[in-house]
Amino acid sequence: MEIDHLLSTTRAVRRKLDLDRPVEPAVLEECLNLALQAPTPGNVQAWRWLVVRDQGVKDRLGVLFREVGEAYLAGKADADPRALASGRHLIDVIERVPVFVIPVLAGRPAGDNSTDAAFYGGIFPAVWNFQLALRSRGLGSTLTTYHLAREAEAAEILGIPEGFTQAGLLPVAYTTVPDFKPASRVPLAEVAYLDSWGTPLS
Repeated sequence: MEIDHLLSTTRAVRRKLDLDRPVEPAVLEECLNLALQAPTPGNVQAWRWLVVRDQGVKDRLGVLFREVGEAYLAGKADADPRALASGRHLIDVIERVPVFVIPVLAGRPAGDNSTDAAFYGGIFPAVWNFQLALRSRGLGSTLTTYHLAREAEAAEILGIPEGFTQAGLLPVAYTTVPDFKPASRVPLAEVAYLDSWGTPLS
């Protein structure tokens, strides 16, 4: 896939995930291997990847996901209706998504901005690599964080030991459409500055 098109059309996919088509282990491994090529602070490679296929485990995680997600959406009644419908759909079908991928970091966040920026910077570039790799192979995903409000319970379900931090949950499936369009975004001139805050870029 042409690079600019890939970068501009990799969407957060919720409603267009194919819930019935299996995801081959080999495809997931290809995408995870590409995730491992992402930059990592100090080359420590503190990432871990938990791939969840077992329906019983997905069902248990789905309970946490749904309870937190429903509470969150209940407080967002004034949000964009389309975004709400998309989030609502994923909450309703979460257990039916063929695969969950849980990105995990060794260690725990320290609580100060500079340290935590480096900490989470050790996983999010790899997550994006993973999502781009999925997109280039006809699969979709979205980085969700609902279950993190119940992280300890999720860790028990997943057997994650103490000293590791879950950074999200990616529902992974083939997409029901062959392509996506670039999203509507605020113009660059409104969000980018030159040399000091508020100075136009050009």
